Amino acid sequence: MSQVELTERAARRILAVLKDEPQGAALRISVNGGGCSGFQYAFDVTRERQADDVVVERDGATVLIDDTSLQFLGGSRIDFVDDLMGQSFRIENPNATASCGCGTSFSI
Repeated sequence: MSQVELTERAARRILAVLKDEPQGAALRISVNGGGCSGFQYAFDVTRERQADDVVVERDGATVLIDDTSLQFLGGSRIDFVDDLMGQSFRIENPNATASCGCGTSFSI
C-alpha cells in the first residue's frame, strides 16, 4: 500500500496544534464508518501509539494512522487549507469514489 503524504502546510498546522500538548503528542487520523457518504475522517491528538500504527513525519510533525485506516488512506495527500469555507485539514484520497461537500465524508 502506498504511503500517505503530508504537505508542508499540514505539517506547520500540526505543529501549531501540538505546541501546547505534552511531549510525544501526535495527530491521529483514522477512518470510521458514518458521515453522509459512508466513511468519515477523524482527527485526534494522542500520545498513545499502537503496534500497527504507521508513522508519517514531516518537518517535526507526526501523524499516526492505524493499519485498518491505512487501507482507506493509502496514497492520500494530507493538506491544510484556509479559505472562505474556513480552516481545515483536507485529504486528497485517490481511493474515494465520491465525497460530500464538506470534504470530511467519502465513499469507496
